[in-house]
Amino acid sequence: MENILIQNDTTLRDSHFDVQHPNSDKFIETEQNVKLYVKDYGQGKPVILIHGWPLSNEMWEYQIDFLVQNNYRVIAYDRRGFGKSSQPWNGYDYDTLTDDLKQIIDQLELENVTLVGFSMGGGEVVRYFSRHGGKGVTKAVLLSSVIPFLLQTEDNPYGHPKEKSEGTAEAIKDDRIAFIDNFGKTFFGVNIINKPLSNPLLEYYRALCSAGSPRATLKCAESFSNTDFRDELQTIKVPTLIIHGDDDKIVPIELTSEKAAKAITNNTYIVYEGAPHGLFYTEKEKLNQDLLHFLNS
Repeated sequence: MENILIQNDTTLRDSHFDVQHPNSDKFIETEQNVKLYVKDYGQGKPVILIHGWPLSNEMWEYQIDFLVQNNYRVIAYDRRGFGKSSQPWNGYDYDTLTDDLKQIIDQLELENVTLVGFSMGGGEVVRYFSRHGGKGVTKAVLLSSVIPFLLQTEDNPYGHPKEKSEGTAEAIKDDRIAFIDNFGKTFFGVNIINKPLSNPLLEYYRALCSAGSPRATLKCAESFSNTDFRDELQTIKVPTLIIHGDDDKIVPIELTSEKAAKAITNNTYIVYEGAPHGLFYTEKEKLNQDLLHFLNS
């Protein structure tokens, strides 16, 4: 079994030690020279939180504490290229990203897992079922998810035109931090009338996004914009919770979760009226209760 390197500790500890004694942060090597930063807190059934683009695991701050307090083991990790994880040049396609997720599940010897994917993270949830048979996973959650397909094509006429993603790429290349700043305001539904979070918190989230690798930021945007998951939804055979805000200007609900809810057979679909994309913060109390109810059901 692969060894796990514990952060701030030069000692290599066997992964079995951490299964018996979680509540730590660590690095898990998923392939040669690629280590993912993982937080592993609490005791109980495991819940894996997969962050959105271009954030990192810190976006789950309010969910981690709540779920641990309610007797769940919570694993939150930084996708390759973001946060404290390695920033390789390649590997930002969904197959590789999902193989990274599988390595976390395998090396931590997790069973009876609930996967929670936010936005881009919904792709890893679905691909884990289609590529790895959903091994060890008994429930799934899709939050503000990009599933099933964002790109406009002949058979997806209401999707985003290719020019939209190309414009995003050019804006990132021209001034990535300015792009992130503007993106964040739309992400949380900030406008002249509505300010659902403080300026310092908005700046904090901007800093989290800014820490991502420029290469990863671009390539992951390509992946979630262009990957078609429509034929994979039928592989999800476990109870699934789908939550989306109907004022999401980043990932429109009618293009994504409305369709996912029709295609995934065993699902609970909840629409948050007036909620923006970043509902993990703006609707955190409601979201936490809905997550807990689903986990306990």
